[in-house]
Amino acid sequence: MSWRIYLRLGRVSNLPTVWSNTLAGVALAQAAEAEWPSASVVVLMVAFSLLYIGGMFLNDAFDRHIDARERADRPIPSGQIGAREVFTIGFGLLGAGVLAVAVHAFAAGAGLLPVVSAAALAGVIVLYDAWHKGNPIGPILMGVCRVLVYVTAALSVTLRRETPVLGGAALLLSYLIGLTYLAKHEGAYLAGKMPRFTLRRFWPLALLFIPFFALLPRSFGSAPALLLDAAFLAWIVFTLVDLRRGAPGAIPRTVVRLIAGISLLDAVLVGPSFAAALAVGAFALTLWLQRFVSGT
Repeated sequence: MSWRIYLRLGRVSNLPTVWSNTLAGVALAQAAEAEWPSASVVVLMVAFSLLYIGGMFLNDAFDRHIDARERADRPIPSGQIGAREVFTIGFGLLGAGVLAVAVHAFAAGAGLLPVVSAAALAGVIVLYDAWHKGNPIGPILMGVCRVLVYVTAALSVTLRRETPVLGGAALLLSYLIGLTYLAKHEGAYLAGKMPRFTLRRFWPLALLFIPFFALLPRSFGSAPALLLDAAFLAWIVFTLVDLRRGAPGAIPRTVVRLIAGISLLDAVLVGPSFAAALAVGAFALTLWLQRFVSGT
């Protein structure tokens, strides 16, 4: 089996956004106590990468019949790989990801909470993959997947509960609901059933802006923080302007750009720091990798 098919199934170009989510969850939990680079953070990045890729494999496996109608070039409907193999790899990667979190939690003395959170993440991934088409809460489920990366990463490195993780997770959830709402229409767009963008149809995209306005007051008095906020806002506006023009491929292109923007949001949430700089680097790396492997 060609490794290119596995890369495509796993949407590996988006992995840097998973790494920046991990950085943000750790940084928000530990604040100034975080040490970079950290072997602990690297282990967690690997664990969440396994969970993400496993989820992407299962997404194609569960969507194979729909893809046969709307995206016949996907690996399963095009006959490049069998559904059974994709299911096996997907569930295997989910199990490996949870196991990696468990090993880390045992070694770090973090207790069972990180393992429970990782298992919950795996469960929500499967639920989303199996039941996101036509599901009105599908965007929320997708957002919860990324939120649980924050929560699991935080629980893995600190036993404290008075951290800004939940606040950051709520803002991340808002952004991801808007993003996933748009992504839900990509199949219809590619099938030629929805050729034009309308604000009436896409009003949930307003949720993309909530993190900017919620965090802006915190940034006053800090030029680096304002610069991060401005970069995040500019990226959203840039992507939506292109969508509004209705150019060919607008929705798929906007989706992958907004996926990359997850790392920019991570940087804004963390605030000016080395972790934020790494998150900005993850944003740039995602855009570069998407040139070679589709992010959707």
